[in-house]
This record gives sequence, structure tokens and C-alpha cells, in this order.
Amino acid sequence: MALKDDFKKIRHEYGKTQLLESEINTNPFIQFSSWLQHAIDKNIADANAMTLATCSLTGKPSARIVLLKKYDDQGFCFFTNYDSRKGIELKSNAYAAIVFFWPELERQIRIEGKVEKLPSNVSDKYFLERPLGSRIAASVSPQSKAIENRDYLNKIIRDFKSQTNKQIKRPVFWGGYRIIPELFEFWQGRENRLNDRIEYYLEKNEWKTRRLAP
Repeated sequence: MALKDDFKKIRHEYGKTQLLESEINTNPFIQFSSWLQHAIDKNIADANAMTLATCSLTGKPSARIVLLKKYDDQGFCFFTNYDSRKGIELKSNAYAAIVFFWPELERQIRIEGKVEKLPSNVSDKYFLERPLGSRIAASVSPQSKAIENRDYLNKIIRDFKSQTNKQIKRPVFWGGYRIIPELFEFWQGRENRLNDRIEYYLEKNEWKTRRLAP
């Protein structure tokens, strides 16, 4: 079915606020924390949702939405199946990019960096904090693999429940990753698409900033 041309006219004019060098923190992690907390305070749905982009060894990219579950000055953490497409791509190409976008605030944050697996004890702890249904799903779902239908998933979950009486432990193929930032970009929408873009980059292990043209 052909789309109507009306979608081409969809256009939101930005201009709620501005992003000035004089107002940002010199530490990008503190600046990130400020923006994320603001999104949470404004009750933005899934404020911790981020687009995660990975790339195969041959240069083919893929992207999906995942949830940020932990962050500090060491990096940004998420959890997944190591045998999923993103897990396989990260094994062969340990670099990724993430993007947070809060349209209600007209804000976006881009982060790029190297990726490493989290220690087993960190993944164990988080796995046990997850709801029971999520732990079961992580234990049985062959993530990213082709399956016959939805009934297949329902069956393997029923079979797993019938065979498991003990506490569900983290499967060896599931756990966390940390993205260690090498670059941040904070984006604030402005009038006429003359958006504010402030980039943080590393120079001799120190964070520097510069304004980018919109």
C-alpha cells in the first residue's frame, strides 16, 4: 500500500530551550545524569530507553532499543543474550553507539565507545533482581533465532516451569555489557533546525568540548 504524501508534512518546530557552553558541566557523565534525571522528573515514558547500534565484522550495522540499567563514570550498562545478533556482533566488533531521544524535551544524547562484558557477579546480581517472568524468558528464549510460531515460545516456557522447582539462576549465555564512552554529543532542538550540538571528546585522557554545526 502506497503511503500518502501527508507524512512529508509532519514537522515539529523546536525551540523550548537552548544549550550553551556556559551552562554545561565539564564532566559529560554529570551532564548526562542531569539530563536523564530531568527526563525522569518530567515523567517521560521509558526515559532510560536507548537505541543501541552495533556493527558486524564486515561493516553491516544493526540497531534496536534496549534499556539502560546502570551507569557511572566507568560507562553505560545493559543486559542481553550473548548469542543474540547484538551479542554476536559485539564479539567480533567490540564498539557500539547508543542514542537517547526525549522528544518531549527536544533533547538527544549520542554516546560512542568500546564495549566490554560486565563481571559475572554483576550480571548474577541484576538477573536475580528481574521479575520472575523476565528471568524465565531470558532462560528459554533463543533470542534472534528463527522460530516456528508463538506457540513454540509458550510451550518451552511451560516445559521450563514444569521442570524447574529451584531458584532460577542466570544462564551462561545471558549477561551484561558496559559501553566505555569515547565521545558524547548533547543535542538540543532549536528554531529552524539550527540545533545546539555540544560534543565531548577525549584528548590525552581529558574531556574537551566543542560546538558542532547543526
